[in-house]
Amino acid sequence: MFDEVFTSEGLRIINTLPRAPQANAFVERWIGGLRRELLDRILIVNARHLQHVLAEYETHFNMHRPHRALGQAAPLRAPPTPAEDDVKVIRSDRLSGLIHEYAQVA
Repeated sequence: MFDEVFTSEGLRIINTLPRAPQANAFVERWIGGLRRELLDRILIVNARHLQHVLAEYETHFNMHRPHRALGQAAPLRAPPTPAEDDVKVIRSDRLSGLIHEYAQVA
């Protein structure tokens, strides 16, 4: 039933191999984070709203959210410089305060 919905939208279904836990590891990790950090905390009202929310999360994930494997850098941003003792931090909100981003003030 799900395949019919996706194919009606012009998407091609790719089946994964059975008993291949590493085949989807990256996608499953990304979708799990998306659900835990965003979709479990917001009510989506329609398709347009969902597209807006996913675009905001994608920007946050790639441009701001720190990743442990990248030395606390975001995938599309340089690693942060070491902080000094007196650092002023500002907070900006995305998605009406659902996601908070922090940055050092120069």
